[in-house]
Amino acid sequence: MVEDNQIKAQVSPFAIRKGEIKTFDGQDGYVSMNQVVHKINIGHITDIHFAILYLVNEFEFITSRQLMQMLQIKGYEVKSQDKLNNKLEGLVKSKILTRYYFTSDEGKGIYRIYCLEKMGKYLLDTRDDVECKWQPTDNTKPVAMIKKRLAGNQVIIAYLNKVKAYESYTPKPALKAKTLGKVFKASGGGIKLTKGEKSIQFLFEVIRREDDWQNKLTDKIRMYKDFYENFVPGDCGYTALPQLIIVCEDEKHIAEAFKHIVINKLEIDKINLYFTTDLKQNSDTLEDTLVSIKLDPDTQKYQMVTEKIKLLS
Repeated sequence: MVEDNQIKAQVSPFAIRKGEIKTFDGQDGYVSMNQVVHKINIGHITDIHFAILYLVNEFEFITSRQLMQMLQIKGYEVKSQDKLNNKLEGLVKSKILTRYYFTSDEGKGIYRIYCLEKMGKYLLDTRDDVECKWQPTDNTKPVAMIKKRLAGNQVIIAYLNKVKAYESYTPKPALKAKTLGKVFKASGGGIKLTKGEKSIQFLFEVIRREDDWQNKLTDKIRMYKDFYENFVPGDCGYTALPQLIIVCEDEKHIAEAFKHIVINKLEIDKINLYFTTDLKQNSDTLEDTLVSIKLDPDTQKYQMVTEKIKLLS
């Protein structure tokens, strides 16, 4: 598996590309539950396959590389990415998982995305230690929504691997905008960090340059603004205000998003809004990966400032 610091990409693999569509790469035809049960009985589907299934259920959409990283974090011994890909191929052929890739004007995507299939839900429903809410229409979600999930996965994995103060993660934290009367989710997930008696929770909101992305950002920030302005300890399980971090495609996207927030008067008074990008998560340390945008008192121009956060070392 290629390590983060070996990745030389200049553009995030999870950025939106022109003319991008999702292409099915799964298994056609019929597979019976009897066939799946037989594979379990003869040892072709083992505990490692169920570990993969649990992770796909938890994250909804995930790449094979992200699965490899999460399995390693959870202590499973997978000898190589190729070995894992072979196991994934078996799960796809059994219609336990299905698979997609992206194609765009630039050509075919370099990675595959895995999500649940019907047999996978049936198997998970037999387990007492997991809840599976999957339904077939979940796999019809658009490219931008899937890429937000994949970018969020990358952030969570980076914190698990690189931040000593990491305590726990939540792929889809639910929040409530009380005034608007809406429950919404942080698209990039949440992380809890603890060092000694000090603890902080991060919420990651992933934005992509999809069609009409500025208006979608307006709607989402309004819900966050409602959540923060009406927050009291205990809301949605938080004892204190969580820190909101906007995950953008690149630094130019950060500037575009910040400008849109300011022009539309969407600033959230109770917090300092932080930004990051997909590729910043590949750094050896996350200590310098968060930025804020502040008004320079001398030039009266906004500047991007790196926030040094020692808790992220």
